[in-house]
Amino acid sequence: MDLTTAATPGYFATMGLEHHVLKRRAARVGPSAADYEPNDTKASLAMGVLSLVASLAAPKLVAPFVPGKGKYGKALVATAVGAAAVTTVADLVARANEATEHADDSEVTELSRRARRRRLARAARRVAEVGGMTAVATGGLAITSAWTSRMNMSTMWDKRVVRDLGTGPAAVAAAILGWDFIYYWNHRFMHTSRYMWAVHVVHHSSERYNLSTALRQPVADALGTFAPYGLLALFGIQPALIMQARGVNLLYQYWIHTDTIGTLGPFEAVFNTASHHRVHHGSNHQYLDRNHGSILIIWDRLFGTFEREAEPVVYGLTKNIHTFNPARIAAHEHAEMLRDVGQSRTWRDRLNFVLRGPGWAYTRHAEQAAAAAA
Repeated sequence: MDLTTAATPGYFATMGLEHHVLKRRAARVGPSAADYEPNDTKASLAMGVLSLVASLAAPKLVAPFVPGKGKYGKALVATAVGAAAVTTVADLVARANEATEHADDSEVTELSRRARRRRLARAARRVAEVGGMTAVATGGLAITSAWTSRMNMSTMWDKRVVRDLGTGPAAVAAAILGWDFIYYWNHRFMHTSRYMWAVHVVHHSSERYNLSTALRQPVADALGTFAPYGLLALFGIQPALIMQARGVNLLYQYWIHTDTIGTLGPFEAVFNTASHHRVHHGSNHQYLDRNHGSILIIWDRLFGTFEREAEPVVYGLTKNIHTFNPARIAAHEHAEMLRDVGQSRTWRDRLNFVLRGPGWAYTRHAEQAAAAAA
């Protein structure tokens, strides 16, 4: 049985209890960002349901487009390559014709010729806009679907280099510890590369923080390239045991999404806690991209991403989206990323807007705005 599904009644029971505790606290000391707000809670629960639906539907929807396996895999790759080629040519045409717009009258004497060049440059930019977005979208889907298809647990199990470790306590511990370690790196990567952040940002989109926030889960995992948990199968851990470790990991993460639990003393030296995870959800500058661990906080301590809770946490994004619409919550970062790709004029910018962190995108926007105003 899936542990996370079996725990569903517990989710609602503990959310009800937390809501009661927070209402009493608000009556005593005033409201806070931890309090339940109906629209926010509904949005979080809706994203939780959509994430479950997506996890079932996405593999079937993506399967026909997997390069080398799916019926439309070759067509997807051809579309990506063709769009990239068209975009590159359009960039060259636009740059060549834009150069004449700033030429002196002595260099270009025929006004009609200059007008034709301006029109051609604008048309080339429109082609490059559509072509760039098409190339990135189709190429990205080709890469992510191929990666996921080839890194599944069954394939890794068939190629294992260590004998079957069985289902004893040592194997269970190895599965949980191994999943937790891989999760740390996947979580860290989701904060440092924009196309992965576009998947994960759903979880950070609420400006409130309570147990319902734990259920605000991504719906677009199929568009990411994650370090495969199937690697554990290479080392003799059975796929069924790996999935149980997943359930344990997710269940542990649930309780740390609360403001009703303070610090927990020596326990916090090794384990992730509500205090540590409040930091992770903070938009305060010193809290950004910190405390990526799930069960254990030792990974953050070892790899330099640990931050202790000090000043009050401001929840949400550095640029909040101010919506409870599930479709907008799920897709806003992908839409903005593609818009940036479409408005870019070089492949360097297009790829950077996808591969580099969201912070780089903000910096680049500021540079572009300054250049346009000059």
